[in-house]
Amino acid sequence: MKRDSELFYGWRIVAACFLIAAFAWSLGLFGSSVYLQSLTAERGWTVSTISSAITLFFLVSAAVQRVVGRSIDRWGPRPVLSIGCLSLAGGVALIGQASSVWQLYPCFALVGIGWSTLSTTGLSATVAPWFERHQGRSMTLALMGASLGAIVGVPLLIAALSRFGLEAGLLLAALLAIVVLLPLIGKVLRYRSPDALGLSRDGDRPAVGEPVAPTHRPIANPNNRSRLLWSTTAGFALALTVQIGFITHHVKLAEPLLGARGAGMLVSAAGVAALIGRLILVRIVDRVDVRRLAAGILLLQTLALMAIAAWPSARVLVVASLAYGYGIGHVTTLGPVIVRREFGASDFGATYGTAATVIQLSSAFGPFLLGAIRDGFGSYRPGLAMAALVTSVGCLALMLGRRRDSASVENHLAE
Repeated sequence: MKRDSELFYGWRIVAACFLIAAFAWSLGLFGSSVYLQSLTAERGWTVSTISSAITLFFLVSAAVQRVVGRSIDRWGPRPVLSIGCLSLAGGVALIGQASSVWQLYPCFALVGIGWSTLSTTGLSATVAPWFERHQGRSMTLALMGASLGAIVGVPLLIAALSRFGLEAGLLLAALLAIVVLLPLIGKVLRYRSPDALGLSRDGDRPAVGEPVAPTHRPIANPNNRSRLLWSTTAGFALALTVQIGFITHHVKLAEPLLGARGAGMLVSAAGVAALIGRLILVRIVDRVDVRRLAAGILLLQTLALMAIAAWPSARVLVVASLAYGYGIGHVTTLGPVIVRREFGASDFGATYGTAATVIQLSSAFGPFLLGAIRDGFGSYRPGLAMAALVTSVGCLALMLGRRRDSASVENHLAE
């Protein structure tokens, strides 16, 4: 294989996906909390009513994950992500125009469709065909745009709503997304794979007459395919159900011990810890057994949750929250990396889309379940103990999926 000195086009794909992720997480996952606060303040609608519309957003997104993955496999990312961009921007703009509660539901349904195409499944399926040796690093870097969305995008969204009001602020955010993302998607994502450029994955140029072929063979086969996919799905579905619940309730959980300002600072610090985790993951992800790494991160999060439940002091809360936060970026990233490594690039979108459907359907109920347990017991401690147990089961699922394939994984990494 020969390699040109020019920057491999696949890294342009990664850069584009990074920016897409920043907008998607700003206006999708993280934006939902902003919409909740703004709508209750300006429209006077109840938290539970708006929360039900936000739940619809997650459920719609979960329902179309497999369709998104299969569509990208069939038609490439450009048409699918373009539709997603218009859907996300349209939903966000219309939220600000809603004058009756019922109008929120189609608005958040549009946001859910956009989120499903522009988040983990859509971006992972876009990057998957371009890399083999750097498959983990490329996906991690692409999804790291989520951190930019949390650190920069959400404050800018809040500032826009504060300065221009709900209607104009959301319209401005939606227009900015269209102006930035549609040309980016149209120009950069015009190639579906390196084959279109006469290259192999990672930018290698095959010798004359040599077919373009993957560097590594996937370890999935008809005998283990189901076990590999469903152990990964179960592990991350359980982990993310707990994680989204914990993130949603983190401020409420910390406020009695740290005060409102301290709780806010702790949440920010946990976000920084997640960013540090992602930066470290970029450096190591292609050199380790990612299934074992994911199980280790879930074990760390299990211990953190157990510590908060067992010793509810400010010091333990801070240390355990930082430890839990460190794993947040790993948990949101390693699912598609494991599927890509074990199943290969062929039909990745449909394969991971199947897993993502279950993962998102499960995780959508995380905030409700933790809140219901808290209300039932009058304390977060029982709910955190149960969350630790659920996370540990997710860890066990990942390891059981790996058990009989450890030799195959080690051979795969050694190639």
